Amino acid sequence: MGNVRFEALKMAFAHHVVDVDVPEGKVKDYFAQDVFTREKMKEYISQDVLDRLFDDVDNGRTIHRDIAGVVAIGIRKWAIERGATHFTHWFQPLTGGTAEKHDAFFTLKDGALLEEFSGDSLYQQEPDASSFPSGGIRNTFEARGYSAWDPSSPVFLIGDTLCIPTVFVAYTGEALDYKTPLIRSTASLCHAAREVCAYFDKQVKHVHANLGWEQEYFLVDEALYNARPDLMLTGRTLMGHNSAKSQQLEDHYFGAIPARVLAFMRELEYEALKAGVPVRTRHNEVAPNQFEMAPIFEDVNLANDHNLLVMSIMERVAERHHFRVLLHEKPYAGVNGSGKHCNWSLQTNTGINLLAPGKNPYQNLQFITFLVNVLMAVQRHNGLLKASIVSATNEHRLGANEAPPAIISVFLGKQITAVLDKLEHAKAEEAIIINAKKEMKLGVANIPEILLDNTDRNRTSPFAFTGNRFEFRAVGSSANCGAAMLALNAAVAEQLMLFKQEVDARIEKGEAKERVLFDVIKKYIVACKAIRFDGNGYSDEWKAEAEKRGLDCETSVPLVIDRYLASESIKMFGATGVLSEAELHSRSEVKWETYTKKLQIESRVMGDLVVNHVLPAAKRYQTMLLQNVLAVKQVFSADETASLNEMDYSIIRQIEHHSGAILEGVEAMTEARHKANRQIDERSKAIAYHDTVLPLMADIREHVDALELIVDDEMWTLPKYRELLFIH
Repeated sequence: MGNVRFEALKMAFAHHVVDVDVPEGKVKDYFAQDVFTREKMKEYISQDVLDRLFDDVDNGRTIHRDIAGVVAIGIRKWAIERGATHFTHWFQPLTGGTAEKHDAFFTLKDGALLEEFSGDSLYQQEPDASSFPSGGIRNTFEARGYSAWDPSSPVFLIGDTLCIPTVFVAYTGEALDYKTPLIRSTASLCHAAREVCAYFDKQVKHVHANLGWEQEYFLVDEALYNARPDLMLTGRTLMGHNSAKSQQLEDHYFGAIPARVLAFMRELEYEALKAGVPVRTRHNEVAPNQFEMAPIFEDVNLANDHNLLVMSIMERVAERHHFRVLLHEKPYAGVNGSGKHCNWSLQTNTGINLLAPGKNPYQNLQFITFLVNVLMAVQRHNGLLKASIVSATNEHRLGANEAPPAIISVFLGKQITAVLDKLEHAKAEEAIIINAKKEMKLGVANIPEILLDNTDRNRTSPFAFTGNRFEFRAVGSSANCGAAMLALNAAVAEQLMLFKQEVDARIEKGEAKERVLFDVIKKYIVACKAIRFDGNGYSDEWKAEAEKRGLDCETSVPLVIDRYLASESIKMFGATGVLSEAELHSRSEVKWETYTKKLQIESRVMGDLVVNHVLPAAKRYQTMLLQNVLAVKQVFSADETASLNEMDYSIIRQIEHHSGAILEGVEAMTEARHKANRQIDERSKAIAYHDTVLPLMADIREHVDALELIVDDEMWTLPKYRELLFIH
């Protein structure tokens, strides 16, 4: 049998561009063709039913079951006309991905097959709640859980299956997913934002949170992927020496897209557009074989559904092109990792972006009000926001190769910072002038001249203002956006509620509204200074400064997860109705358990690779060198042998040193894992894995990577970084 690596390389080089059958014409001709949109609903459902349905959806009311029954008839007819044979409730368990159970569109009645899809089938299903992570809410013998229709996100087709976006809750009512608390958080945020908007515009009836995600990912040829057990089982390379050329020349970023990759992107975009995902951007990212796609902004709940849908479409399309998609945050050491930048903003029903500077001083006071309240929310809950994005996978990315550090701070840029500084030092009588028509003038002349993209970009900032939105850059590429968005929504909702309470209390005492708004905002500008940082987040000076400012500087993922159970977090989630204390305990347990399991799998895979790939290759090469030493002794004199074998002796000793260190490391890692597994609770296990197993894995890798440079290239069985990163 030949070298597995070289067999994989032969297969990889044999893969060529796959033909893609994308129809001619405009995107609008096939956009959302597999989605039961509101426009399509008019063809299958009576207008009076639609009016009731849309009114309930738009106002966040529960859909009555009789409405669901009528809607189900229309959905079934449309889906079957499109070739659907099955339906599924498509939900988002705490695994981080999606789940689905397919049922056929028929039932048996009196021995005859009948087509069936009732309102009850649309409204509710019963997945096994004990088979998904629940953090103790559901025991193995307590299996009942429910998925329930989310009518705010349209149903869609994937192949012959009708997919119905749903929430997933326990029999006892607790949320077992990301969608349920995300919907709760948007409702709470939009209510709080609308109440604050009333200070400025009574016409605002609705406020919507919008999300624009930027999905980064790596592609690797499937043959090379199949020859790397670590990639297959963990999503990242547990070993591998850096390539001599990686991203130093920055020649991949925004470069010409390789032909095979472009074909993949075209098909991916086509499938996404058919599913109603408004994808717009594609390009090469900084690291070799790293790419990005991004859509137009949408409602945060729908955008999150679309991101999860795209992630699954990616994997399916990639296989057709003989690729595998790597969504792990750090599949390769030494080059950029992959994030999922979440661009978040607030939009009113009157068409105003609350995080965009306005056209007059009054609108700009509204802008400053929401901007500063977001800053306050992020400062008060910076540890929680970090907890919402940490994981065993994102841990490797944060703070490395342009990824944000594991300290939450906000970048505002020079112009916005200057505005806040000026307002901080302005006196109320200088800053606010009220004329007879109750129009207000701010004494900050440069606010009306703020333009879109008025700030620079700071790649080291985890939470950056980018002109008309905030970009949460610390979210990981494999994550469900909902985890970060529900925490952000809830934190801002609580802060807006506190702001309104403070302002209303002073207005009730007879103070002028405009002056109260200014005074409270000015106080907040001072109070939130600690979270504002425009410098280099990678510097050691910033870490020291952040600690002085009282920001959360913890880097251990298991300890960061504790922030979910901090008293201020429990109070905030309770006040906004997003997560109960029981649900917070549940999610923390799930996060600790998931962290442990991922490291457990990685350490086992590493041990297997070392024993079955690395050490055998090293021993074969060492044996070859020893045979060469013996052969030299037989041919040459003793004096000549010493000099001729000098290099071989050195390499033999190096191999022995690294091999011995690897064996000792694997034994220590195995023992550390066994000891960690004996911990009595999930938190303790996670901490033990972080503190004892993870460092040993790093030590083992160091010796393995050293051997990779020493062992004969033809004997090394694992595809190397230069092949994984540069074969398109």
